[in-house]
Amino acid sequence: MKVLVAVKRVVDYNVKVRVKSDGTGVDIANVKMSMNPFDEIAVEEAVRLKEKGVATEVIAVSCGVQACQETLRTAMAIGADRAVLVQTDAELQPLAVAKLLQAVAQREQVELVIMGKQAIDDDSNQTGQMLAALCDWPQATFAGAVSVADGGVEVKREVDSGEEVVALTLPAVVTTDLRLNEPRYVTLPNIMKAKKKPLDTLTPDELGVDVQPRLRTLKVVEPPQRGAGVMVADVDALVDKLKNEAKVI
Repeated sequence: MKVLVAVKRVVDYNVKVRVKSDGTGVDIANVKMSMNPFDEIAVEEAVRLKEKGVATEVIAVSCGVQACQETLRTAMAIGADRAVLVQTDAELQPLAVAKLLQAVAQREQVELVIMGKQAIDDDSNQTGQMLAALCDWPQATFAGAVSVADGGVEVKREVDSGEEVVALTLPAVVTTDLRLNEPRYVTLPNIMKAKKKPLDTLTPDELGVDVQPRLRTLKVVEPPQRGAGVMVADVDALVDKLKNEAKVI
């Protein structure tokens, strides 16, 4: 079974992002970039499936600028066998990414796609669902546990009321939640090995996909400054402030 893992290059989660002065977006100049944490979990899960003998090959794919090769090398250092970069300088929105992933999945004849439930930059939480719809494959989102057996996938997923277990037939799409696993530490020997693993580069035109944006960002602004807290003398004073100042009760 071939497993395709989608990974995205995002601003590192430890970096405090800054909005551009003209309000057109987030400033990423000279900012540390890394793999989306949810996608890192997806790569780890795919590699574990291979170590169990369930998967035969793990293919990492990323869509974006040439620098995404670094993210793909990290995925291969974790344990992916090879990588595919769909290179473009265009702004990629969830629908465009889903179409590109569909084209790569069909090209590689994969049976399972694993990806993060969302990216920490735009928080769209759309690409996995759109990919499943385009491919007409069953899907399981927010996976907390994944097991593959008897030609299907069983996924324990988190829902508002607790947990539920769903059974999918292959091929399928699974999006990962934080509790699925803890990604392994990438060692220097594996980083060196990753440099020798194959990385193919494609373009949207080669895949026959139109990646023109369907949405337009009007303005990006900083969140409002949070006011300082105040100390109250007793419960009566607290209730008074909540009722008359905050007006929440």
